[in-house]
Amino acid sequence: MAEPWHTDRWFTSPWNFLDEVRAGIDIPERVVVHDVTLRDGEQQAGVVFTADDKVRIGHALAEAGVQRIEAGLPAVSAADDEAVRRLVRAGLPSEIWAFSRCMVDDVKRAADTGVAGVVMEIPSSHHIVEWAYRWPMAKAIDLAIEATQTAHEAGLKVSFFPIDATRAGIVQFLDLVETIARDGWMDALGLVDTFGVLSPHAVPFFVRKVRERTDVPLETHFHMDFSLGVANTVLAVASGAQVVQTTVTALGERAGNTPFEDTVLTLLAMYDKDLGIRTEKLVELSRLVLELARVTIPSNRPIVGDRLFNVESGIITTWLKNAAPDHLLECTPYLPELVGQRPMTPVLGKGSGLDSVLLALDRLGLSASEEQMLEMLSELKSRSLQTKGLVSLDEFAPIAERVLSATTPR
Repeated sequence: MAEPWHTDRWFTSPWNFLDEVRAGIDIPERVVVHDVTLRDGEQQAGVVFTADDKVRIGHALAEAGVQRIEAGLPAVSAADDEAVRRLVRAGLPSEIWAFSRCMVDDVKRAADTGVAGVVMEIPSSHHIVEWAYRWPMAKAIDLAIEATQTAHEAGLKVSFFPIDATRAGIVQFLDLVETIARDGWMDALGLVDTFGVLSPHAVPFFVRKVRERTDVPLETHFHMDFSLGVANTVLAVASGAQVVQTTVTALGERAGNTPFEDTVLTLLAMYDKDLGIRTEKLVELSRLVLELARVTIPSNRPIVGDRLFNVESGIITTWLKNAAPDHLLECTPYLPELVGQRPMTPVLGKGSGLDSVLLALDRLGLSASEEQMLEMLSELKSRSLQTKGLVSLDEFAPIAERVLSATTPR
């Protein structure tokens, strides 16, 4: 019988499900993905999405099962306004949201597009208000009250988005939240770690303190400056957050936003929490977004890297040879098809071993003695060192034929 940590698609740690580990975890019954690729993702330096691009990505997000799509900030440009309107008219199963500053004109522009909801930003740390905005704090509060009330009266769902919350004084931040909840409006509150500076240990405290002041649903919005976005998002969900804001493949300002793929797969395979995402679409979606964004990623990038399931190591190639096809999860934490990847494939290079040569010969329809395979292995390692790369099967074939012709008795 399958266990949460060992199914026919993944094999993670049984330690994740020990009673002592699970104590205190409070994952909501329904957790929603709110994708911000089309707005926050586009803030990555050099990334530009046209209205056509945004519509293509929006359709792909919906096909993957994303429940909410933040389509853009209508006030920022005519192209953004067009993209939001087109996605609203597309009749997608996903809710279409807009982003807005806490300014009445922004709210009116967003409402005019027909979106279901709006994420409304305002600075929350006193120092960023003073030094980055050059405002008095009272101005930020007044703008937030007026704009959130206007959005609510326009029939929009309001997710209040206090920028730089995690560098604000805790009392100042909580006072701001309570004031807007009382005098303005919020249907949900974003836990916003604008600069990715919150430690995982602080996340449950963050959630708990907010819960003491308001009972609105909580949404995560974490950045990757210290590579903690996924960990912090998962811990927030485990503490009761109901919406995760992510971008495809961590696109976004500076080091990017919490990556969609990693978050979804972590919750699924390590917490037994299915967010309703079609994980087999993850690679296809990522490649579309990266192509349109003109962004490249490392070949071993988790989940979506081009060479993630290439196996060069001789040791792992032996594992793969022995475990395939029924026990592939002895070689990998999840099957490639779970995320839409190509199958695990042995490749040839400096790290290869005898079983790597054996499998390559089999693909070529050749056989050789162990002594001959050792000579082939030595030559392919030398070639890999010379080229500082892999050796293709076409490049290996003449090596094999040369060794066989030179050492086979006539």
